[in-house]
Amino acid sequence: MTFTENVKNEDENYTSLQNTPFSSNSEKHKNNYLNNRRTTSMLISNCFSFSVAALIISLLIAFFSLQYYLPKALDQCSCVKEELNGRLYNSSSIGYPKHLPDGRIQYQIAVVSDLDHDSKFDGKKNTWRSFVRRGRLYFHPELLTAQIQWNDEESVVLYSQLSSGGRAMELSDLAVFDGNLLTVDDRTGVIYKIDNFNTMIPWAFLNDGPGNTTKGFKAEWMSVKDGHLFVGGLGKEWTTTQGVFQNYHPMWIKIINLNGEIVHVNWTEKYIKIREAVGIKFPGYLIHESAQWSDVHKKWFFLPRRASNDTYSEDTDEHKGTNMLIMADENFTNIEATRIGSIGDGSRGFSAFQFLPGSDDQFIVALKSEERDGKAVASYLCFFRLSDGQFLIEEQKFDGPYKFEGLIIY
Repeated sequence: MTFTENVKNEDENYTSLQNTPFSSNSEKHKNNYLNNRRTTSMLISNCFSFSVAALIISLLIAFFSLQYYLPKALDQCSCVKEELNGRLYNSSSIGYPKHLPDGRIQYQIAVVSDLDHDSKFDGKKNTWRSFVRRGRLYFHPELLTAQIQWNDEESVVLYSQLSSGGRAMELSDLAVFDGNLLTVDDRTGVIYKIDNFNTMIPWAFLNDGPGNTTKGFKAEWMSVKDGHLFVGGLGKEWTTTQGVFQNYHPMWIKIINLNGEIVHVNWTEKYIKIREAVGIKFPGYLIHESAQWSDVHKKWFFLPRRASNDTYSEDTDEHKGTNMLIMADENFTNIEATRIGSIGDGSRGFSAFQFLPGSDDQFIVALKSEERDGKAVASYLCFFRLSDGQFLIEEQKFDGPYKFEGLIIY
């Protein structure tokens, strides 16, 4: 018999009692029934209250569990950081490291060239080119050893017909953003998607300074922060070849979302804070060609190409190479600097770097380039530990007189 049927029978019994002449025994029976009825009602009421309370507690537990675990789950997801126009930002890489039986980790690596005037391709009208070298980086995290093996069969030449003033394809960096491999031309200001290391697809155009100019932005570095692409330039005042001030345009940066929408942001004060932190004031300068944001350290990292306390001069600038590593918190209120290796004769300076994937941003792979009389002489790759500057690879020279300015590791 169900709970409902039982209550119905009790109601029928009570009704029949109402129609029966009462004797002393029937009166006693009636009182007993009423007491049982009250007890049953109280039990039903208590059960209902307990059920409601349990439901509320369960909902609260579920709510606070979502509050605690959902952000962690999103951080681990390879496709969720920012949603724009109904589409999710894709934070996945273009490839992943491979763990080998001998304890080493195998990474893929690619570098891209800035050939300056030599980027013009004579084999086809109105065409410019850039060289890409690809290979493998092997790293043993316990033995702290590393080696590079370049694969010439995987090396490619990229072409484009977009130019500015008869120059183009002077590529200055590589970055993975929204699941795509990107590069930027510091002559035209065009950001390209590189499809399968083969096809150059124009994606965004960056104009100089505050964005109200017709000149392309001389972009030198790219980094991803908070689901946005940050693109920066030289980070110094634009001057003549003899150091006469012209404008602050290279001290602006561009912040781009996954739909290619661009915001022009004035970083002049930030760049000035950086150079003052290392004891340099205008007309002295720092030239930046590499910068990265670290989500692990919550800091910006800069490996400047050049540093000088003197007024800029095209004649002497080639010997102002530096070995500084500068770190700044998100608000640029705490800035510190250290030295990595030696300066040598000052002809070599950093042109790009990346944190080694999976190393908690404790290891850095960087490029240095060398120029003399306005011509590229050589490029070098180095690999060092952030905590103490220990080199695992120290200035390994590339074949050929090429200036490599973009680097990606995956």
